[in-house]
Amino acid sequence: MTATETGQRRTPPLAIFTDFDGTLVELAETPDAIAVPDSLPAQLERAFREFDCAFALLTGREISDIDRYLAPLQLPVAGAHGTQRRRADGVVEPLDAGVIAAASAIAEAIVPLVEAHPLLLVETKSGAVALHYRQAPELEDAARIAMEEAVHEAAGFTLVPGKMVFEARPSATSKGEALRAFMREEPFAGRVPIAIGDDTTDEDAFIAAQELGGTGIKLGEGDTAARLRIADIASVHKLLRGLADIMASERGAATTH
Repeated sequence: MTATETGQRRTPPLAIFTDFDGTLVELAETPDAIAVPDSLPAQLERAFREFDCAFALLTGREISDIDRYLAPLQLPVAGAHGTQRRRADGVVEPLDAGVIAAASAIAEAIVPLVEAHPLLLVETKSGAVALHYRQAPELEDAARIAMEEAVHEAAGFTLVPGKMVFEARPSATSKGEALRAFMREEPFAGRVPIAIGDDTTDEDAFIAAQELGGTGIKLGEGDTAARLRIADIASVHKLLRGLADIMASERGAATTH
């Protein structure tokens, strides 16, 4: 008699954590220019259902931004690199007023640079700040220096480089810390975490997942702590569909025996 025939899954219960930009959708010149496939909300809703709701997004975007792109779907989300977090029960953890004020001060400090170079884009979030230079790669050094100076004046913040962007976030938060927080709660607790992402900001999530007995999956090239790699966004979608198919098949088999 097989494990499935006894009502037990052969596949261990998984908890899936995935990035959004560059992992589920293609990067664009500006954050608002991304193209979200019409099929994506339904695909993610199915994954959420098949993984027994243990499916979350770990993103640099704000939670409200993710909700706008995936409406009417509302998933567990860690937004602004873990600064914001909506749990699986729908509760959004409150932001510290000091963090919000510090982020606003950072954004204000880089206004002169952005005004002098209109191709730079500052993205002010509740609790974090991103300075994008994708449309002006020659300004990378100037963007980095301005953000370093602004972060130096803001206690408790860290500067993290990404793909054509510098992000300021609270030092105590990261995608890794957000993943750990999810894993302490239902329905994630006791599952094997899988973290998928494409950028340096995803490295903390890879490390956290692997320290908790799971694995990280790095999309594309570049140095990484992740144990596995995946080729491209289409492959990420295929992986999620395949894992959801396995979960559905094993659930169906268990109910017929």
